[in-house]
Amino acid sequence: MTARVVLLDSGGANLGSVQAAFERLGVAAPVSADPEVIRAASHVVLPGVGAARATMKRLQENGLDRLIPELPQPLLGICVGMQVLHEHSEEGATDCLGLLPGRIRRLPGDNGARVPHMGWNRLGGLAAHALLDGLDDGWMYFVHGYAADVGEQTLADCEHGTRFGAVVGDGRRFGVQFHPERSGAAGARLLQNFLSLR
Repeated sequence: MTARVVLLDSGGANLGSVQAAFERLGVAAPVSADPEVIRAASHVVLPGVGAARATMKRLQENGLDRLIPELPQPLLGICVGMQVLHEHSEEGATDCLGLLPGRIRRLPGDNGARVPHMGWNRLGGLAAHALLDGLDDGWMYFVHGYAADVGEQTLADCEHGTRFGAVVGDGRRFGVQFHPERSGAAGARLLQNFLSLR
């Protein structure tokens, strides 16, 4: 089955680069807020750059905050798109979608780590999951000041002053704190793995 990817219109500045990453894999990924277009997709991606409050406001304005919880197909949140899958973000004291348990917290900057966390970092603690196939030595590109705690939904973690959830998942709902579209071959492999999920 050929993947039919739709990027949710979250207002994120990375929509174009995520589209380009899927195009490099031979897959068109239109941006849409149309419920019919989204429901017809085989895979749905929620990109995000910026703040949780602004992302949630955009999703509420176009009705996607109500549609997303109903979607049965594989869903991938990227960066802020991953954060708003959770219950709450400390960033702007924002109530989020609540599809994954837990709160998004500001990185503490412990052990001299600069916040925001910007640059390449290595994934650790990788679970045996199809989304992470072939990423045993995965280096990914991060840009963020807030992150998920490590918990039951953590599929891979990362360290920047403290450990945080770098890849999360529950059922068909997944999130990555890094930017796979900016993470070279490893990021492309993760997106290809996502497309293999049914």
